[in-house]
Amino acid sequence: MTLNQLKYAIAISRENSLNDAAKKLFISQPSLTGAMHALEDEIGFDIFIRSKNGISLTVKGAEFLGYARSVVEQYDILDAKYISKTNIKRQFSVSMQHYSFAVKAFIELVNQYGYDEYEFEAHETKTHEIISNVRNQKSELGILYLNDFNSKVLGKVLSEAGLEFTPLFDCSIYAYISKDNPLAKEKLKSGEPVTLEELDEYPCLVFDQGEYNSAYYAEEVLSTRQYKQIIRANDRATMLNLAKGVNGYTLCSGILCEELNGDDFCALKVDTDEKMTIGYIARKSSIISEIGQKYLEEIIKYKDKVLG
Repeated sequence: MTLNQLKYAIAISRENSLNDAAKKLFISQPSLTGAMHALEDEIGFDIFIRSKNGISLTVKGAEFLGYARSVVEQYDILDAKYISKTNIKRQFSVSMQHYSFAVKAFIELVNQYGYDEYEFEAHETKTHEIISNVRNQKSELGILYLNDFNSKVLGKVLSEAGLEFTPLFDCSIYAYISKDNPLAKEKLKSGEPVTLEELDEYPCLVFDQGEYNSAYYAEEVLSTRQYKQIIRANDRATMLNLAKGVNGYTLCSGILCEELNGDDFCALKVDTDEKMTIGYIARKSSIISEIGQKYLEEIIKYKDKVLG
C-alpha cells in the first residue's frame, strides 16, 4: 500500500468517475485502474463498485477511505512543516441536525480559532448523512439526539458503522412557534403548557429525511404520532418561514437562539413526559481533537439554557 494509492482512491471517491479522477491526477485511466486493482488485491476487498452508471463506494470501502483521508492529511501536515516548509491548514468539520445552538457554537469556535491554521466545515443535514459523514471521516463529530424510541435502532446503526453516541444533556419537548400564532399568544399569557390536541389545529413542520424518511431517523420526537396536518421541509430557513407564513410549529429541545433566528419565535412547553438526549457521535475509540473538544465545550454551555 502506497501513499499515491491512497490519494488515488480519495480522488476517485471525490469525482465518482475513474476518467475524471485520472484527468485530475494527470495520469492515464489504465494506470489508475491498475493501481486500484493492486490496492484492492492487497487489502482483500473491493473499495469501489463499478457499473455503467459510474463509481460508488462499498461499505468497507467507505470505512477504508475515512482512514485513508486521515493518513493523507497527516502526511501533508508533516510535509508542510518539515519538508516543503509551506503553511498547510488543518481542517475541522462537524455534521449536525438542524439545531441553531449547534450552529451558534460553531460560530463561536471559528471566532476563537480564526482562519490562519484551520479550514472549517459545518454540515446541517439529514440524520443518515450525519452518521455517514462521521463514519467516512468527512466530519469528526456529529450532533444529534436519541430518546427511548429511536435509541435501540439508531444504536445498532451506529455500532455497525463503528460509531458511538455520547450524551451531553437532556431536554423536555417544546413546540417552536411564531409569536404571531394565536396559540402562542394564548399560552405566553397563561404560562400553561400546550397540549398535542391544541397543536393539531396547526401544521406540524418536520425535516425531510429523503430515502430515510422513517420515524427512527426523524429529527423530531413523537415521530410515530398521526398528525392531522404535516409539512416536510429541507432547511431551517424554510421552517422559520413556514412557522410564520402558515402558523406551523415544530417539536424541538426548546433551546432558543435569537442571535440567529431572531426574536419573532418562542418555545412552548408541550404537555408530555417525553424527553430527548442531545449528544454527539464519533468513531469508536477515537481521540477527539483539541478543536473538537473545544466545540463540544461550546455545545455543553447550552445545557444551562435548557428549559425546565
